[in-house]
Amino acid sequence: MTAAPSAGPLRAVVVGSGIAGLYAAALAAERPGVEVTLLAKGALEMSNTWFAQGGITAVTAQGGAAGDSVQAHAADTFRAGAGMNDDDAVQLLCSAAAGEIAVLRDWGVAFDLDGNRLALGLEGAHSAARILHAGGDSTGARIARVLVDRVRALADADRLRIREHAFVQRLLLDGNRVTGVEVLEGTRTTRSTEVAADVVILATGGAGQLFEATTNPASATGDGVALAWEAGAVLADLEFIQFHPTLLDPAATGGAAFMISEAVRGEGALLVDASGRRFMAEYDERAELAPRDVVSRAICQQLRLLEGRGDEPRVYLDVTGIAARRGPDFLARRFPTIDRTVKSLGFDWNTVPLPVVPASHYWMGGIRTDTSGRTSLPGLFAVGETACTGVHGANRLASNSLLEGLVFARRAVDALHAGSGSTPVFAAVPLELQDGTVECTPAQVRTLMSEAAGVTRDAAGLELAAKQLRQWRAPGPGSVESGRAGAGPAAAEHRNLLTNARLVVAAAAARRDSVGAHFRTDFSQSPAGADRLHFVNASAVNASASNANAAGASASNANAAGASASNANAAGASASNANVISSVSTSPVSIGPVGTDPASTSPASTNLPGPQASNANAAARRLVKEPA
Repeated sequence: MTAAPSAGPLRAVVVGSGIAGLYAAALAAERPGVEVTLLAKGALEMSNTWFAQGGITAVTAQGGAAGDSVQAHAADTFRAGAGMNDDDAVQLLCSAAAGEIAVLRDWGVAFDLDGNRLALGLEGAHSAARILHAGGDSTGARIARVLVDRVRALADADRLRIREHAFVQRLLLDGNRVTGVEVLEGTRTTRSTEVAADVVILATGGAGQLFEATTNPASATGDGVALAWEAGAVLADLEFIQFHPTLLDPAATGGAAFMISEAVRGEGALLVDASGRRFMAEYDERAELAPRDVVSRAICQQLRLLEGRGDEPRVYLDVTGIAARRGPDFLARRFPTIDRTVKSLGFDWNTVPLPVVPASHYWMGGIRTDTSGRTSLPGLFAVGETACTGVHGANRLASNSLLEGLVFARRAVDALHAGSGSTPVFAAVPLELQDGTVECTPAQVRTLMSEAAGVTRDAAGLELAAKQLRQWRAPGPGSVESGRAGAGPAAAEHRNLLTNARLVVAAAAARRDSVGAHFRTDFSQSPAGADRLHFVNASAVNASASNANAAGASASNANAAGASASNANAAGASASNANVISSVSTSPVSIGPVGTDPASTSPASTNLPGPQASNANAAARRLVKEPA
């Protein structure tokens, strides 16, 4: 069963107000027999979607007439994802794109035109111009504005309920079935209320706040992944975190962080060093239009090279050639938001290159779902960045994220409205996470993750990170630290960040090869196949099994518990990944408290000389400066 129906309408709770959450809430509210509650942890306008500059990908009839095709879009998605993508998810995404664009236009999104035709842009790793944008570089905000207005209109018509500043801190369970959420209302409250549901749809976005340099807003703390983990849902591809190559360097802006869209490189911007020398062609034949993971690693490697030979270790995005070719007003017309922002920060980008650094941007991993958003727990769906259908593989193709939110939100709503479909079973390795005793701050977590689990990783750095994470715990309600930061949602966000940090480090340590956005300097070889890492919370699985056995659960709960057991154990890990995990320890894997035997709880490591130990050395220096 997809959901256990209540006596009245199907009660659906949607958590999150980005494109996936807003679209899911609007579509569900317009279906008969569905009662929708939309929960946003801030205002509806506070989401990653509002910051999406580049655009949204679709092969429209116009593109098809120019020689583009859905098959070409799919091929580009597979290439960017290093072949680790789920085939069905990719085909669904690309084939549904034009239809979703038509819906947005019908709802009032005004995409930019070139005369009376859509203005289609080119971005990195795309083989054709197929990126639609709105307001130049305000695509996400323009789409979100229309969706917010639509859900507010539905609320005014009593078709759905909206609760803003409502932080979900726990999923409610009956056996293994998700039956609702526990909510903290307001920014400082510690008092919670429960919201019952037949179906919960998580659309909470990513976890960019795991890293010091990020394109994401402060709200991106990975709440949905942490909620699903605690409840016992299967997670996948957690090691795959995309770093956007061109964040305006905060060191040059007084701390202000602002992303320069990939579309700027699509228009012809170049990456150069301090001497003005272009370098990307030395790393990839696609140069500045290579996939984001390739460009980010190239920038990092170039910075190390420059530093090693005593040159200024800084990389710049040079758009002066665009201004010279297209006129001094072109950048302001094509990228009005970027133009205003860089000028407000003191840069005339028509004449001066912009200093840039890679920054955490998008998490390909998350809550494992099928192509209809179903998770391994009955009653729980996930869509958007918090979900992992496998559509992006090991690295997301530029401008596929907004499209993903639309396509899979619709499929989730279709599935819950149909009222049928079995809970999917995903083979997963049980993993145990345990708290240490030393309170940490979010800043300490970000620094550690940036140095040990960033653009490049190695065993020594990941091992040091795991050791530190075993010692740390997030402050609980009533502690000195949570009192300073604000009890309630702030403390819960902190706990979620720490959980997600441990998950990323565990997955990055377990994958001993390099593919897509995951690059190990000590295991630079590509994987032998397309096997993916799946984990499930060992404690949640054990508790569920114990409860079901002890209580003699009803048939539905027993079946749900059985489904979870199947997800944890039925098929086991794929052969190669199972070997990786089994070489670490017996199941469950533990990266638990200090005092356990590191040899039994950490992936086998290699003592690395020279440059291969750079990540480890950086992390070690930080640990010396900030002892636990």
